[in-house]
Amino acid sequence: MMLVVTLALIDRDGRVLLSQRPEGKFLSGLWEFPGGKVRAGEMPEAALIREIDEELGLSITGSCLAPLSFASHCYDEQHLLLLLFVCRKWDGIPRPNEGQALKWVGVNELKQYPMPPANLPLVAQLRDYL
Repeated sequence: MMLVVTLALIDRDGRVLLSQRPEGKFLSGLWEFPGGKVRAGEMPEAALIREIDEELGLSITGSCLAPLSFASHCYDEQHLLLLLFVCRKWDGIPRPNEGQALKWVGVNELKQYPMPPANLPLVAQLRDYL
């Protein structure tokens, strides 16, 4: 099983930042919440802070992360456990450091963006939260 942390960055207008998986990656072209894999021995919050810095160039502190939900999904050869955190405060402006497209989306528009199956239950949870 692979542990993955994801983040719903929420701006002042209540929009959520989505990231599009770049060409050449598994599930390329689909939209997702930014984040990534938790390394062996790494705490989920530390992994999320590291991933967001690498992917988006943002600085986030652990005290600004609020756990919201999780989803469990089995792809053909890999079982994922996704943890969704919410963050409303960060330093910097999101930059696509890994060649991905970024888009701020209203919570009611999230269903219009094709997402990996593992992310879909998180959308409903986030919609209810906001």
